[in-house]
Amino acid sequence: MKLSPKAEEVATFFAKMLDHEYTTKEIFRKNFFKDWRKEMTNEEKNIITNLSKCDFNQMSQYFKAQSEAWKQMSKEEKQKIKEENEKLLKEYGFCVMDNHRERIANFKIEPPGLFRGRGNHPKMDMLKRRMMPEDIIINCSKDAKVPSPPPGHKWKEVRHDNKVTWLVSWTENIQGSIKYIMLNPSSRIKGEKDWQKYETARRLKKCVDKIRNQYREDWKSKEMKVRQRAVALYFIDKLALRAGNEKEEGETADTVGCCSLRVEHINLHPELDGQEYVVEFDFLGKDSIRYYNKVPVEKRVFKNLQLFMENKQPEDDLFDRLNTGILNKHLQDLMEGLTAKVFRTYNASITLQQQLKELTAPDENIPAKILSYNRANRAVAILCNHQRAPPKTFEKSMMNLQSKIDAKKDQLADARRDLKSAKADAKVMKDAKTKKVVESKKKAVQRLEEQLMKLEVQATDREENKQIALGTSKLNYLDPRISVAWCKKWGIPIEKIYNKTQREKFAWAIDMADEDYEF
Repeated sequence: MKLSPKAEEVATFFAKMLDHEYTTKEIFRKNFFKDWRKEMTNEEKNIITNLSKCDFNQMSQYFKAQSEAWKQMSKEEKQKIKEENEKLLKEYGFCVMDNHRERIANFKIEPPGLFRGRGNHPKMDMLKRRMMPEDIIINCSKDAKVPSPPPGHKWKEVRHDNKVTWLVSWTENIQGSIKYIMLNPSSRIKGEKDWQKYETARRLKKCVDKIRNQYREDWKSKEMKVRQRAVALYFIDKLALRAGNEKEEGETADTVGCCSLRVEHINLHPELDGQEYVVEFDFLGKDSIRYYNKVPVEKRVFKNLQLFMENKQPEDDLFDRLNTGILNKHLQDLMEGLTAKVFRTYNASITLQQQLKELTAPDENIPAKILSYNRANRAVAILCNHQRAPPKTFEKSMMNLQSKIDAKKDQLADARRDLKSAKADAKVMKDAKTKKVVESKKKAVQRLEEQLMKLEVQATDREENKQIALGTSKLNYLDPRISVAWCKKWGIPIEKIYNKTQREKFAWAIDMADEDYEF
């Protein structure tokens, strides 16, 4: 069936994802079909009435062939595309700010496609519409040359606001959230904001004991409001929970943070798995990621939770005398600039620093030390609940890695046999030539042992990282000076921890931190 251009384009979005598990989810299929029908002509709507009767395989094969053709491209063809992209970068990739030429981050607006969301997002597979110039707000100086919109179009608005750091903004149609084009993370202004964020978390370190003593005292307060605030703050501190923001009913997924927890989100166990006073959490957090945790808490916290839950229905608020506004005002009173996110940054950074001290063995080689680093980072990602679905290529890549390990073991066994044989010859011959052969065979065995260990470390690392996203905490919650100092102390090349883009983002930290840096 020949589709109209709009309906065909939306169908291709689905076809490109045909091999993904998303396309089997009922909510995904329902949302897609509803939005796809909006793009159809009346004639198409009359014919296409059931998604399960639609066969997208031919489209899917077409895009797979395109992908394969890209992989088979010659070096010259790829170089030509690279040069065209560099031309675009020169034209659109820079701006002048305070007389400095600064690199812009991604200057391309997201193309239309299907919204995936994270976790079980209720809006997954709704159609992300194409943004037109009429949706775009430009922000520049009054004396700047305003970029020209495409012919026949005009910008929604041109602003001259020097109190914000964005250059372009628009509102996306799925969640109604505002999106921005900003300066590159390596820009001076971004570096300064990053530095300030970690310095605020370091200031919290100086007064965190006082804050903890205060909220422990507040657990005994005669005011229910103060008790609830103190228990919520304990969870934000101990479990790195987000504060939780108010949102309109039914507007987005049923996600909650600490202040918006309901009675149904926790279970209290006086004893569980040999531990006393255990709180079992189960709720959807940011991006519809499930937070599930069983945590032993202090007796007074447990007793307070029992009190907060008395005579309440499952759908009632746990902290009914508290909201994020009240909590944030209290945090500001405790320390200037203090928010729930500062607690996350502080606890994430301090956890990394402690874990690196515990896990790094001085006599280990570089691959083993990097495994220790990733394990320390993993402890932070678990604390912050940074999960991901296992990559769909995971099993295949693990099988390939295991094949390499098996082949390397065979090579090592052969090399050890050769060494044994050479040693036997050397005992009989006792000349310089056979001694030289033995030394050469020894080095070959050592080299293969190192290669095998490197592969085995890689397999362990990959398996442990299967469902944990390390990047989020590494880029947003961990003071990069801790990682830089660790690299300098143990002689680890920085590029083993941060890729090129990350090194640009954290250039200030690389210059600033020495091996004795303490968060």
